[in-house]
Amino acid sequence: QVQLVESGGGLVQAGGSLTLSCAASGRTFSRYSMGWFRQAPGKEREFVAAISWSGDSTSYADSVKGRFTISRDKAKNTVYLQMNSLKPQDTAVYYCAASSSWLGRAKSEFAYWGQGTQVTVSS
Repeated sequence: QVQLVESGGGLVQAGGSLTLSCAASGRTFSRYSMGWFRQAPGKEREFVAAISWSGDSTSYADSVKGRFTISRDKAKNTVYLQMNSLKPQDTAVYYCAASSSWLGRAKSEFAYWGQGTQVTVSS
């Protein structure tokens, strides 16, 4: 069992930066790949980024590639999402999730989810 708690969301102007954190509990955290998803009002939850259990491999949605960076600190049981050059269209609730797949991208591959943190980007 893995429990996930996100933090770091907030209000930022376009072009600004935010770093989201996801703290995980459970001794098997290092065995899971981790992902970030987001859901804007009236839209489906979509994939943002993922990182393998080892941290050696990452995957990004085309819409955030080059602007967002996912990383993990196994010693702290924490995964991060560094978001730069934020745009109003990045506004959404951001969710952290854990998957037993090597590097999942589909929602169905993620068994554990956090409660989400709101990110609002003003123009």
